[in-house]
Amino acid sequence: MKLLKFGKRFLKCLRPRANTGQRGERLAQRFLKRQGYKILATNYQNKLGEIDIIAQDRNTVVFVEVKTRRSTRFGLGKEAVDRHKQRQIVKVAQVYLKQHCPGQDVKVRFDVIGVDLEKEEIELIKNAFETA
Repeated sequence: MKLLKFGKRFLKCLRPRANTGQRGERLAQRFLKRQGYKILATNYQNKLGEIDIIAQDRNTVVFVEVKTRRSTRFGLGKEAVDRHKQRQIVKVAQVYLKQHCPGQDVKVRFDVIGVDLEKEEIELIKNAFETA
């Protein structure tokens, strides 16, 4: 788990009218790039659903779900990735891999990023869940 305080200056790169989810996803992308990830796709969609960020971390394809909160009043963002959402992400990821990595043996990981705009923190949870 990696935690980063990002501060007001970091937020200035974002359009003030962007909705909470979009702001969080942009912050997450910048955070991942700073951690050495290569962004392969954002907001990837197919008939089964959407994955916020698909990235490469060394030799691993990482599917990232970003959950952003303006406050903790309704709980932490990372808590919103329940089993149903996990299964959906895995199914969408399988389609992505069939389309973009056919016949390849690819290492895969599922991460969750929680963005707390009130506390100005980003939390990365690597291997947040398995494909089981």
